Amino acid sequence: MKKLLILLIFIHQLAIAQKNPKESPNLIVITTDGLRWQEVFNGVDKDILTSKSVNKSDSAAIAKNYSAVNPQESRKKLMPFLWSSVQEKGMIFGNRNLNSLAEVANPYWFSYPGYSELLTGYVDTLINTNDYKPNPHTNLFAFLNKQNAYKGKVAAFGAWNAFNRILNEEKSGFPVINAFEPLNSILKDELSNQISAMLKDSYKPFHEVECLDVFTHYQALHYLKSQKPKAMYISYGETDEWAHHDKYANYLDAAHQVDQWIGDIWTWVQNTPGYKDNTYILIATDHGRGWRNEWTSHGASIKDANYVWFALMGPNLASKGKLGEQEGGDKIFQKQLAASMLELMGLEFRVEHEVGVGIFR
Repeated sequence: MKKLLILLIFIHQLAIAQKNPKESPNLIVITTDGLRWQEVFNGVDKDILTSKSVNKSDSAAIAKNYSAVNPQESRKKLMPFLWSSVQEKGMIFGNRNLNSLAEVANPYWFSYPGYSELLTGYVDTLINTNDYKPNPHTNLFAFLNKQNAYKGKVAAFGAWNAFNRILNEEKSGFPVINAFEPLNSILKDELSNQISAMLKDSYKPFHEVECLDVFTHYQALHYLKSQKPKAMYISYGETDEWAHHDKYANYLDAAHQVDQWIGDIWTWVQNTPGYKDNTYILIATDHGRGWRNEWTSHGASIKDANYVWFALMGPNLASKGKLGEQEGGDKIFQKQLAASMLELMGLEFRVEHEVGVGIFR
């Protein structure tokens, strides 16, 4: 009788588990274009701050907003969410001062090859221009879109107008809203119409190539809250644009704003059923930049522009190693991150091309 009772209890518990299986984890990848590891880990760069290209009013504003008595305090002022919540609950890689080495593996050190490497886990040396055709290689979001738990629940938003090619929107089968493509092309509600109208009439300092990050952010955030995708990519671009324009104050402000937006996304995630304690976030960049007067540039001719950084947040990271700012360890290449995120989610990135080995194996 006792054995029968135990068996009945087991069958009942099994039925409950099958009726309410643990939901597959969510993934949000966030990039900010060309943000240097130097500012991420050291805060304001005094060599740039004192250069002739930084005018007095900008210098005073930078000093007030982001300068501090030491690099650790300066970086906290610049990116407070990264150096509070992410440092406490996640992992941050790429501080070369601590011998945490993160680099791109592609030989070009600019955007399309960098994003392709990051998102496909593969380095294709034929991808050698930002004007490259639609990417022939499968990215991790296209892979997820073929999995039962994620199919039809994937979306991407990018400030730069190349992302429909980088992610090969037509082949991948999920919406990619980039640059001045309006949100109301896929959503028809009132807020989507309003944001789309504002985007159309917005100031365009980067012409039609790239919109201001605020529009990318609020389009992505509205989609996230209203459609609740299980996998999402968001790419901000002003950190790169203002750097190319030699506007150091604007560059720092853009980095600070992205940090705040990532914090807002994380707060929403941790207060939303289905996302709370079930969402992985990767924060990364596509390439590095030069030093001192070369800070505005990147590419293979610019020394150390292959140096990058990245950060992770999500459930059970402590089981994978030390949390917080990483020290030492093997050199990590950008091509390893796609497989790493899928491994955290319990998936193997199996596609038609070679992919970098995950960092937690």
